[in-house]
Amino acid sequence: MASSSRVSRSAPDRSTAFRAAFIDHPEAVGETYFQHMRVAMGFAAYLAVTAGAALVHAFVPCLCETTARRRIAALNDRLQGRVPEEGVSHGAGDQ
Repeated sequence: MASSSRVSRSAPDRSTAFRAAFIDHPEAVGETYFQHMRVAMGFAAYLAVTAGAALVHAFVPCLCETTARRRIAALNDRLQGRVPEEGVSHGAGDQ
């Protein structure tokens, strides 16, 4: 009997944790989980190209002189339009 009451008490906690991890933030920016995943992966690819330009610039300073700065500024402009509702938690990794 004790084990069945333990399961019923922990089930809502798992559901709440799942919702917080996978649903709350995407909803806060008006997207489903998979829409949010696609957008975030696009940002990651954009940043990877930007990092590549910065790496090229590190070795050959006359190349890609303003690429990283311009791309980061452009990404920041895109992100400013995606600010979630005030008070919504982004998770442990956000500041």
